[in-house]
Amino acid sequence: MKKKSHQNISGTDSLGGLSARLRSILQQKILRWYLASHRQLPWRKTRAPYAIWVSEVMLQQTQTVKVLQYYEAFLKRFPTLAALAQAQLDDVLKAWEGMGYYARARNLHRAAQQILKVHGGKFPETYEQLLEIAGIGPYTAAAVASIAFNQNRAVLDGNVERVLSRIFLVHLPPKNPSAKKLFHKIAADFLLHGQARDWNQALMELGALICTPTRPKCESCPAQRHCRAYNEMDHPDRLPVRVRKPPRPHYNLAVGLIWKGARLLIDQRKENALLGGLWEFPGGKTEAHETHAEALRREIREGLAVEVEVGDFFMTVEHGFTHFSITLHVYHCRFITGTPRAIGCQKWQWVLPEELDQFAFPTANRKIIAALKQSV
Repeated sequence: MKKKSHQNISGTDSLGGLSARLRSILQQKILRWYLASHRQLPWRKTRAPYAIWVSEVMLQQTQTVKVLQYYEAFLKRFPTLAALAQAQLDDVLKAWEGMGYYARARNLHRAAQQILKVHGGKFPETYEQLLEIAGIGPYTAAAVASIAFNQNRAVLDGNVERVLSRIFLVHLPPKNPSAKKLFHKIAADFLLHGQARDWNQALMELGALICTPTRPKCESCPAQRHCRAYNEMDHPDRLPVRVRKPPRPHYNLAVGLIWKGARLLIDQRKENALLGGLWEFPGGKTEAHETHAEALRREIREGLAVEVEVGDFFMTVEHGFTHFSITLHVYHCRFITGTPRAIGCQKWQWVLPEELDQFAFPTANRKIIAALKQSV
């Protein structure tokens, strides 16, 4: 049985007692492992800050395997920062469709416009300049500064937090504000100066491939000999400390396929709303005292100023977001009267079913479109 220790790292001993010599040995082991074993990913074949920035934004909340389906197509559609800045937001959202967390696409577009206007299209090169750009926070600024420009800035994402918590036996949840400061200090102290580009990617890769959330491959880890969690705990995967999440609320939404002859009514969500800028079939939340049909008539009246007749039930769609889940109850509806007005939305449009693919829809609505195509 491994020796148990629950000694926490303090701010004065942020590297767990590692001497400068042992720190250097550990850094070189991790770096050699990365240079020999890292995945051949397309964003690692460039040092262009624009391309690296796009990849970092995509990777923040989307798994690598999915980003690979979008990254090169996105850069082909918007090959330069200027091309992205000058594009219509609808086109950017369409290129992002299916990847989720659409605020990232809106922020990319807004930031590209700011860089074009303020910096003449030249990508900011320093961490401080990057932080001045809309939508670029400390992580993205550090990632771009280090990977594109090899500046000595430590990155701290979920993979890196996991690696550091295990190597240095940090018994604190990384998302805790005081712990966050400690993790930033550890990451900065552990940074391999002069090789920040490869070092930051090495720690992220180690967390992605070896030091995984469950069943870490400790026997293959270059840090094994120096890892306190491996050497002092029976279950290293109990770090980082996890905070129990509250149960996600669930909402029922009534959604209408509103027909006027052969055309369907769709509306575009307001830009500052969840899924802002995306198109959807009209509808809204069913309140406790309502049937779905009643909710649908009310929501369409309040949001678009038209009256509809709710017809046959079409389908249900289950979908989960980070903090809540929804069930869409979808009904065919017949337009009765009124002129649509964009009250609860940004725009509205009558479209033929075959034209739906021209618009960017959320994933749940895409499921409705797929079922609609099969039913016609």
